[in-house]
Amino acid sequence: MQFILKITAVAMTLLLSAATFSGITVVSLGPAVVAALVLGLFNALLRPVLLLLTLPINLLTLGLFTFVINALLLWLTASLISGVAIAGFWSAFVVALLVSLVTSLIDSLDNE
Repeated sequence: MQFILKITAVAMTLLLSAATFSGITVVSLGPAVVAALVLGLFNALLRPVLLLLTLPINLLTLGLFTFVINALLLWLTASLISGVAIAGFWSAFVVALLVSLVTSLIDSLDNE
């Protein structure tokens, strides 16, 4: 159930970000859901490896480099999914921050 909630929340965050910011384009709900699923897959498979590889810089930045990894994974996701486009790294960074905030909120609500 939480998986479906997270996918839905990430898809809605992508759609709202596209409506709010000029750096991201999402054509409809379908590509947003596919992008949310692919991003979830990347976060499950690639993110742990990337965090391990960048551990020294992550320690030096007190964990803030994790946001860069999240932005790069979101940017990669957008480049693979037709119907989702992100203009550049900083657009991906802002949207990744929003996605992280929303998923953290869902995780905190689930733990209560």
